[in-house]
Amino acid sequence: MSAQLLLVDDEPGLREAVQAYLEDSGFTVDVASNAREGWDKLQKHTPELVISDIMMPQVDGYQFLKQMREDARFKALPVVFLTARGMKSDRILGYQAGCDAYLPKPFDPDELVAIVKNLLERRAATSQAPGTGTDLEDIARQIAQIRGMLQQGSGIVQTPSPIRIDLTPREQSVLDLVAQGLMNKEIARRLETSVRNVEKYVSRLFSKTGTNSRTELVRYALEHGLTH
Repeated sequence: MSAQLLLVDDEPGLREAVQAYLEDSGFTVDVASNAREGWDKLQKHTPELVISDIMMPQVDGYQFLKQMREDARFKALPVVFLTARGMKSDRILGYQAGCDAYLPKPFDPDELVAIVKNLLERRAATSQAPGTGTDLEDIARQIAQIRGMLQQGSGIVQTPSPIRIDLTPREQSVLDLVAQGLMNKEIARRLETSVRNVEKYVSRLFSKTGTNSRTELVRYALEHGLTH
């Protein structure tokens, strides 16, 4: 299984050993020596799963996880806690904070690999089910990433549309709300219309822009100045 992981741990020896074992197991692993560096790495590239220590200086694992869960881009991102803390109360606190798995040190690296594979498989299965919360959160995360890249001038350059696109006022309103990460039900409520009508407008937008998904539509709209 090939997947991009982010490992955050302030112990160099453990960080290097875990990175090496995960890479030997077929994963691509980016590393950070503390939560702040980990957060910076998340801004540049979103991994498919985060493995984080809890006991770290300045910003601990709980604070790091809270920061992730409060950001739409990382709300559904699987997180595994690695920690020397093995007390039941600490594990409960970790799960309450929103971690997906909790592995106290010392641990068997094969167990970590099994946990990572299981979480990635579960996430893939969930995201394929239409209308799930994870699916919607993933779309919102991708749209937020696209906006961030545009604002930073990284990877997306705004240019005129290669084809002339004339949008009706209602199509423009729907496009603007899609670009904000809103789903059809929310857009219908905002525009005081039916979900079926919103679906028709979104379908027209796909047709006019030659896109096939909401994230492609938003990227196209942002790249070509069709929305802000």
